[in-house]
Formats: sequence, structure tokens, C-alpha cells
Amino acid sequence: MEGWQGAWYVPCLASLETLQELCRKENLTCKSIGITNRSLKSYEVEYLCDYKVEEGKAYYLVKWKGWPESSNTWEPQKHLNCPLLIQNFLRDKNEYLSREREGKAMKVRNHIKTLKPAIADYIVKKAKQRIALQRWKEELNRKKNHKAMILVENTVDLEGPPLDFYYINEYKPAPGINVLNGITTGCECADCPAEKCCPKEAGFILAYNKHKKLKIQPGLPIYECNSYCRCGPDCLNRIVQKGTPYSLCIFRTNNGRGWGVKTLQRIKTNSFVMEYVGEVITSEEAERRGQLYDNQGNTYLFDLDYDSDEFTVDAARYGNVSHFVNHSCDPNLQVFNVFIDNLDLRLPRIALFSTRTIKAGEELTFDYQMKGSIDLTSDSAEGLSPSKKRIRTVCKCGAVCCRGYLN
Repeated sequence: MEGWQGAWYVPCLASLETLQELCRKENLTCKSIGITNRSLKSYEVEYLCDYKVEEGKAYYLVKWKGWPESSNTWEPQKHLNCPLLIQNFLRDKNEYLSREREGKAMKVRNHIKTLKPAIADYIVKKAKQRIALQRWKEELNRKKNHKAMILVENTVDLEGPPLDFYYINEYKPAPGINVLNGITTGCECADCPAEKCCPKEAGFILAYNKHKKLKIQPGLPIYECNSYCRCGPDCLNRIVQKGTPYSLCIFRTNNGRGWGVKTLQRIKTNSFVMEYVGEVITSEEAERRGQLYDNQGNTYLFDLDYDSDEFTVDAARYGNVSHFVNHSCDPNLQVFNVFIDNLDLRLPRIALFSTRTIKAGEELTFDYQMKGSIDLTSDSAEGLSPSKKRIRTVCKCGAVCCRGYLN
């Protein structure tokens, strides 16, 4: 914090309210909790908490940005220049009343004089959720290493950003595991692919056609040009390493599957969509964690079994957007093993490619029982486990060809 002088302590895990009060008391600034030099002396509406009508005048209870809730004040509507926040307030109120009436869409009167405490409580929770999800979206977009945007959306419930999840762009190896191993030279092609380009040197064909779309069958590996290769960034054989080219939205599903991912752009058949990343652990550690995850009802273990079953990717705490992709028995994404700066067959990178044209707004899914992904589960309570002796989990994918169970 700026302006610190002398010994000054903040309780561990102090609430945002407590931190804001301490900052104002000590005249300190901290941008991360909304206390700036400007906000120390000014008032900006953060969200609206309640509503009432007195003597024919409408008043809103205002939460001021950077100020604790103890500083909330009732303000006449005519003094508020925040039409979007008023719109959010009315939408949240009507949404609560509609759900209270057994989900029936009914016209709600806007000339009520006071709100029930339960309604005001819901409105405040929605406002706090909206702010939390916005901050999470900003954090995700700061940490990603690709140009496409990541959006966040929850119109279903009051669930906020997941706790104990950290966004990463590439594998995070557990202690003792080296995921960069085996590359010392690259191709000398002036225009890839040539006779001695990376895929041919590995004994396979180039994975992409001239339109940079996948042309190989599932099960075959992808060998891309690496950091030692002579070719530049526009090389035909550099696709996965550039990251997802599509703007994606992490959204809350309305049928109990937790979070999901949908594309905001049209995706053509055989296009690279995203990479599956997480913490690389040994299979023995995966077995141990799997037992713990079973008790929680979910897990994100992805076996790297292209050549052996020595390693597993665990995306429970560390991962990217793929952490939130749900299962489907009729998926629109397919798993492929990729080798770029690491030729260790035990440690392929995992890429997801489209199996068909995917419309903008459509949810992205893949089959958790694909080779190399049997132990992967969704963000919901439909958890699979590395254990072979487990209760069968009902599938909620809704596909016509649904197998009925995830395992």
C-alpha cells in the first residue's frame, strides 16, 4: 500500500470491508481494493442495495465504491447518474420475483414502496457477484498469452469465480518432472514443409493442410516446428503453439453441469480450438489425488498415455479455459497429442480440435472417454475417478446418442 509509515498491521484474511475501513482511517491507498487518491475524497456508486418511496420520492440505498457498507446512504433517484446500475437493480429485482412465482414470467409492478429484505439481499448478492465475475474476467485476460478474449457469464445462479483456481498457459511440472526435454535442433526449411521438416523427421506426415486445418486422423501425433527451427511465426506448421484464436466465454450451465465454455465465434471443421494444460504429476500421485477428488465429487485428471502411462495432467487447481469444458457423448472437439519443444513421448501436449463446424454461441465439449482422457471430469459434481471400482455416474450431456453414464 502507498503512504505506509510506521508499524501497521492488517489481520490475515481480512474482509474487503475491513481493509477499506483501515485504508480510510490511515489515509492509505490500494488500487486492488478500490482505494485511490481520488476515491479517498470522492464518491462513486458501486452498486445499489435497496429501494424505497417516501413522500412520493424514490430513494436508493447506495454502496459507494471504495467505501465500506457501513457508509451506505439513501440517495434520491434524481441525484443518481448511473442508469446501467439502476437497470441492473431492476432486472435483479424482477428476476427474483419471477423465480419466487415458481419461475413463471410475470409482469412485476415497479411502483412498490419498499422491498422485502430477501429481495434486497438477493440484489446485493447479484451485484457483488457481477463485480467479482468482472474482476475474474479481467484477471483471466491479463494472464492469457493469446490475442482472443475470454468472457465470463452467469445468468443462472449466485455462483462466483471458482476458489483455488489459478490460470496458466502451459504445463506446470510438479517437482522432479522436466517437461522441456529432447529438442536441440530444428528444421532448416525456408518454406515448410520440406523433405526434412519436423513431422517427416519424426516419421509422420504434416498435420495441417494449406489452410492450416487438421488433415490427419485421430490417434496420429502432431509434430510442429519448434524454437530452433529456421521458419518464422507465419509457418504453416505453427498452430497449437500460438494459442486459441477464438474468443471464448466461460458460462454457468442451467442443467447442473457447473461451468461450461462456449465459443463467441464460428469455428470451422478441423480447426485448433484450445490446449488442455494443468499440473504435470506422476501416475502414482494421480492415483492418490484421485482418491481425494472422489470424496469431493470431481477431478480433472487427464492421463498422458500416448506412449506410456507414467504422467498425468491435473487441471484441478492450475489450468486454462479448458478446465471448464464439459463432457458430451456427441462432442464437437477431439483430442490430439502434440510435440513441439519437447520430443519426450511420455509428455505430449494435449490439443483440442473441432470435429465439425461450430456455431457462435454453441457450447464446446469433448468425450471424456476418448483415449487419454478417461479420468477427466467436469466442473460439476459428476466426478470420475482413477479408481476402477466406483459408482457409475449419470451423464447429463443431453445428446441423442448419450451412453447414459460418464464411466
